[in-house]
Amino acid sequence: MKAKIAFLHKPNDLRIEEVEVPKLRPDQILVKVKACGICGSDVECYEGKSKEGRYDIAPYTPGHEWAGQIVEIGSKVSTFNVGDKATGDCVLDCGYCRNCKDGKMPSACENMRETGFRPDSPGGMGEYLIIEERYTHKLPDKWSYEEGALVEPFSVGYFGIWGNGGYVDASDTVIIFGAGPIGLSALIVAKAARAKVITIEPFKNRSDLALKLGADEVIDPTTCNLKDKILNLTDNLGGNVVVEASGNDNAIASVFDVAGHSARVRLIGHSVGRNVPVEIGLTIWKTLAITGSGGVKNFMPRTIRFMERVRNEFDFKALISDRYPFKEIDKAFDKAINDKKNAFKVMLKF
Repeated sequence: MKAKIAFLHKPNDLRIEEVEVPKLRPDQILVKVKACGICGSDVECYEGKSKEGRYDIAPYTPGHEWAGQIVEIGSKVSTFNVGDKATGDCVLDCGYCRNCKDGKMPSACENMRETGFRPDSPGGMGEYLIIEERYTHKLPDKWSYEEGALVEPFSVGYFGIWGNGGYVDASDTVIIFGAGPIGLSALIVAKAARAKVITIEPFKNRSDLALKLGADEVIDPTTCNLKDKILNLTDNLGGNVVVEASGNDNAIASVFDVAGHSARVRLIGHSVGRNVPVEIGLTIWKTLAITGSGGVKNFMPRTIRFMERVRNEFDFKALISDRYPFKEIDKAFDKAINDKKNAFKVMLKF
């Protein structure tokens, strides 16, 4: 069987090609892709600004935010049926190296693969996708495929707050830097726990969506002294949960200024490769607990359960700003690259 699949050959060289779909191994699943989101990391790989995408090895198929319908299963697959709706993990651990056996995060795996970033783990920007059973997760039948494609990015915001020993409840004041898809996902998680949420976001359209999703306050950091504003809104206490989801240098530098004493600082936004000056001494005198979050571990099923239980309260599809048919993938990337201010989540439809 032949299928049309996108391959990123090098920066700014993304092509849809017709190729033969490989035969399944016994542990693999064939998915007919129905929706696939374009992530900021996909954009940076396309632009040649990130080494995460490994087209230096060979052309690869991007897309780690996908959902589709299972159309074929390998002979040893036992937990899925043809017709099931499914999505899958992004960071793929081997399960047998010393770090995996030690229970460390998938990002520590010595044989780590990443769906949609390497030629040996193709992503969802194609008519069909092949993935192993152990990385695949069933979606509720009543969900749309767009909701299913939002599971992976939502899991990042969800794990950013709850993973690695984190938590949030109604007693917390949560400060979130950034109202992109990840920051807004963290916002939904915090509001589901009835916490007070202050979002830091300079773009009005993103601020408006944060308010729509329940933010108690939204601050444009370009119009005020951010530290003074936060202290004014928190009775001089600052935030006791601070989530950095923007990857912006100024935001990262401000995290420690607005964190209250004994705050839980959750770093999600990507800034790998950049040195950002911060007043690190504040982490000592404020006794801050700082946790990074790269990849998720055993959290996709929990993310799906969480989204299912709150989907009538929060409109997840509000995170999608633009939709393009797969054949217009060039237009979709152009939108994601050149209109970052307005493009929240650009979704490819099949």
